Amino acid sequence: MSKKIVLAYSGGLDTSIILKWLQENYKAEVIAYTSDIGQELDKKKIIRNAKKLGVKKIIINDLKNTFVKDYVFPMIRGHAIYEGVYLLGTSIARPLIAKDQIKVAKKYKAYAVSHGSTGKGNDQVRFELGYHYFGPKIKVIAPWRIWKLKSRTDLINYAKKHRIPIPKDKKGAPPFSVDDNLFHTSTEGKVLENPKNSAPESIFQRTNSPEKAPNKPTYVTINFKNSDPIGLNGKKLAPAKLLKKLNQLAGKNGIGRVDLVENRFIGIKSRGVYETPGGTLLLNAHRAIESVNLDKETMHKKDMIMPRYAELIYNGYWYSKERLKLQKIVDLKRNRVNGSVKLKLYKGNITIQSRVTKSGAYSMKKVSFEENKTFNKSNVEKFINFHKNKLR
Repeated sequence: MSKKIVLAYSGGLDTSIILKWLQENYKAEVIAYTSDIGQELDKKKIIRNAKKLGVKKIIINDLKNTFVKDYVFPMIRGHAIYEGVYLLGTSIARPLIAKDQIKVAKKYKAYAVSHGSTGKGNDQVRFELGYHYFGPKIKVIAPWRIWKLKSRTDLINYAKKHRIPIPKDKKGAPPFSVDDNLFHTSTEGKVLENPKNSAPESIFQRTNSPEKAPNKPTYVTINFKNSDPIGLNGKKLAPAKLLKKLNQLAGKNGIGRVDLVENRFIGIKSRGVYETPGGTLLLNAHRAIESVNLDKETMHKKDMIMPRYAELIYNGYWYSKERLKLQKIVDLKRNRVNGSVKLKLYKGNITIQSRVTKSGAYSMKKVSFEENKTFNKSNVEKFINFHKNKLR
């Protein structure tokens, strides 16, 4: 019985090189594993390339709804934003891929799993923490940290030697490093590495520039139940379809672009450009529906834990006890968060048009400027005096 390794395989140049390298150096049968989480996916190409490299077992699992429902939605409920701007699109996908890859490894009794993350990035940490959580006894092979291929030229030469097809755009300068899934697209490398360079318009894949966005606004209503989006404009949609539709609407209107220099978990600063069109809408709408449903204490408690919650996701700690504990705080009163939010999308901007809910948390009687008896103003003086004393 031959030894088996399950490789997270995209069908591209890098993972094709890794596939060959594993066969050569580990004398093992390599199982090519791909998770479909809404990225640009050419299944025929993946199967064709893997077969050319002698792979007998090719697995492509559709995880789109699981990804959105069990990973993206809980994160939206927590309003997770890393370092003020990043909506964690890459970070949130890795734990799911790792979990499913280990499941495949166990099914086929593989002794090892492998990934194509580079030795400088965050993804190697996220994958390997996920692997450890679900399969602590399964060996991890991280080629970028151990092989002798040091440069792009080495990779190209290795590919030529083993007759691995090299796409035209990969022959010269190294390409942009792109990651995409149903939630976002990230682009790093090349001209972006120098923070003084502006991001070229050509790198944006799912958003119009605000200048090229339509001259008329688009309106969309997001319906919420138990703090999760369940439909658009009153029509129920499955999680993946709902996010896909929001991506199209927001992308067309130039919404969801972020250009940031972030602090990676392993201590390096890196500059990236992210597009999270639908996610940006969901985050804005969710805050809006919570504002009329939740009490002040619950909302503020959530805001206090958010930076830590976001950092745990960024660092690959999705399955940690600490993240699960914080998720309980996030979800404490989620059953109260119901209703709908209408958004106006226009040239990169989101304006909240209306919040509709049956919740009693917002009292029109109490906030009305018309004189009324539901709010005792004489108590306010005592309240101010109490805080004057605390100030001293």
